[in-house]
Amino acid sequence: MTEREVDQVLVERTQAGDSRAFDVLVLKYQQRIANLISRYLRDNAEVLDVTQDAFIKAYRALPGFRGESAFYTWLYRIAINTVKNHLLAQSRRPPGEDIEMELAEQTDVGGKLHETSTPEGELLSGEIADNVQKALDGLQEDLRTAIVLRELEGMSYEEIAIAMACPIGTVRSRIFRAREVIDKRLRPLLNS
Repeated sequence: MTEREVDQVLVERTQAGDSRAFDVLVLKYQQRIANLISRYLRDNAEVLDVTQDAFIKAYRALPGFRGESAFYTWLYRIAINTVKNHLLAQSRRPPGEDIEMELAEQTDVGGKLHETSTPEGELLSGEIADNVQKALDGLQEDLRTAIVLRELEGMSYEEIAIAMACPIGTVRSRIFRAREVIDKRLRPLLNS
């Protein structure tokens, strides 16, 4: 049984009134959703509150879930909408979060990131991470969302297209443009 099929069985059991099946879905995805939300919020208590709100909204909307997309893709959309609404209610723009090294490694900087055994290497890694984060923070929301989903969440282009409600070509374009911005910001640092 695939992960999607397991999720579908749990969804159907929840729709039939078995709240324990939804508890399993929460346990399975709560960390991924919290990580996703932490890309927009820095305060841990706020992340937990918005994560809980997202799952409450998902539970309430579950009777309408038809399985046209993977459960996680559907849940992702709810989480993103929840955090956007939260930020709008507080009149804030998504600030992002400290970048993880996996994203920095995807920006074609080669082995330079692995030179962290020296003080100079540690400093360079920190500067790279800071610059990648600043580049992410400066991206338009649609570009930032696309690159985060691809590089940090590991979603396929198809899943991102569903989650962002746009064609795959648009997803590819957004990811390409986001990578260009990050690369442009890192190139002077790496060439020095």
